[in-house]
Amino acid sequence: MNKVQCSTCDAVMPGSWQEYPDYPFCSARCRKIDLGRWLDGKYRVPDPTPPDDASSSAPDDAD
Repeated sequence: MNKVQCSTCDAVMPGSWQEYPDYPFCSARCRKIDLGRWLDGKYRVPDPTPPDDASSSAPDDAD
């Protein structure tokens, strides 16, 4: 059997994942901590596009 650890506190979770109603977390407390991290912006998916340069994105008015 694979050893599973809580993704928030790294506690070892013996037994089957079905025994943990808050899986992949060991408890409701760890689940709420993780949610708080998402809501605070601590977890982010990086944006691969470069920031816009205002001077290069504006259309030329040289008509």
